[in-house]
Amino acid sequence: MTSSGADTTPSPEATAALRRVLLLMILLNAFATPLMLSSANVALPSIATDLSLDAVILAWVPMAYLMASTIFVLIFGRIADSVGRKRIFLFGTAAVVVSSVYAAFAVNSTMLLSARFLQGVSAAMLYATQMALVTSAFPAKERGKMIGLVVSCIYVGLSAGPLLGGYVIDLLGWRAAFLLQVPLALVVLALGVFKVQGEWRGRTRVPFDLPGAIGWAISIVLFCVGVSRLPALSGLLILSASAVSFTLFLRHARRSANPIWDVNLFFNNRVFTVSNLVSLLMYSATYAIVVLMSLYLQTLQGLSATSAGMVLMIQPIIMAALAPVTGRLSDRVEPRILATAGITITTMGLFLLSRLDADSSLLYVIGSLVMTGSGFSLFSPPNVNAIMSSVSDEHAGTASGAVATTRLLGQLNSMVLVTLALALMMGNTPISPETYPDLAQAVELSFSIGVALCVPAIVLSLLRGRVHPRQHAADKPKHPTHKHPTHKQ
Repeated sequence: MTSSGADTTPSPEATAALRRVLLLMILLNAFATPLMLSSANVALPSIATDLSLDAVILAWVPMAYLMASTIFVLIFGRIADSVGRKRIFLFGTAAVVVSSVYAAFAVNSTMLLSARFLQGVSAAMLYATQMALVTSAFPAKERGKMIGLVVSCIYVGLSAGPLLGGYVIDLLGWRAAFLLQVPLALVVLALGVFKVQGEWRGRTRVPFDLPGAIGWAISIVLFCVGVSRLPALSGLLILSASAVSFTLFLRHARRSANPIWDVNLFFNNRVFTVSNLVSLLMYSATYAIVVLMSLYLQTLQGLSATSAGMVLMIQPIIMAALAPVTGRLSDRVEPRILATAGITITTMGLFLLSRLDADSSLLYVIGSLVMTGSGFSLFSPPNVNAIMSSVSDEHAGTASGAVATTRLLGQLNSMVLVTLALALMMGNTPISPETYPDLAQAVELSFSIGVALCVPAIVLSLLRGRVHPRQHAADKPKHPTHKHPTHKQ
């Protein structure tokens, strides 16, 4: 038999130290994941040559990652609420190490795509828990600041990835790009195992919604397969099947007692619903900026890849610098106001980008990217703060999963729109000097669509309502649960 000893609450100093270590773990992973992603994108041409991949298979290298992340972020958000957020966070970190090494040693497309899928699963564990851990461990008055730091580290990783990844690839080959985050992941594992004791979870455990998880996975897989086959009729049919599957998934989620995605939060929580919808629109409008500008700068402007990379670093660097400031500001100023101002500035930047042509000056390009970067950094941390502050602690994991899911869905939507624009303007013709005018039209159309998406985002953001302060008790950070010592009788 066993008996529990008395529960001991950590001292304020110990709790503060624990939070600092936990924050360091979250920030390291927030930096390392986008670092690997942006480096892997730089490695795509080398991968295609080394493994003899055709264009469709090569497109699935990033798609496999994105698809897996979108599928599993909701699943692990729900699991983390029950079994513990730190546990899933550390398990995901360990899986990152394994899947990254697997990708680095891939010798054919099957191995590489399966490795990328596993990397996406690993990332989903991190996406679903990092914001939930911030919400659970820090008081409400500090959350905006901490969220801003997390977002800033993401942008630093995105900024460093192209140059650092390109250097490593030139020096050691494309396989090294997948190993960049491994040392940092090992540090996170060591800190989590030896320095951060206890656990954060929701107040109650609920059964896992297997039918909902399957329905969600089918919807996303059909969506990705359908997109990859556009503009063929089969692609449209598969996308239609995806829409039907997603409708059935939502219907099940509304009727289920413990759904994989608590859609009742969307029907009963105005701030949560509108903030997530605005996030979806904004990522749909802006995610493909880097892809479009990379094509524009290296073809229509004739810049080298290195010079283009230096220009493309401007936007994430601005985001990294401003995100902590806007995060702290959202603790004092109504997030709705800040986010709406950010969307407006982003819309102006996208409009400037939609006016680009082959004769546009580099200063004009840089000014447009500065505007979109500044606007998005003013939008993102306050919007995330609004989402996470609109739910109770037991739903923090689900809300964190929703934040990541809407972001990933927006990224998918953004690439779909770019693919459609290229298909409409260029068809199946390769990019060459003869088709540069068509490419310019596709770039203009893509950015114009982005502007059109931002307009309803501005309206919705203004109408979302105020983010009311939590109750006094909610302003206190949640302590991790500690296992009681056991004694043999």
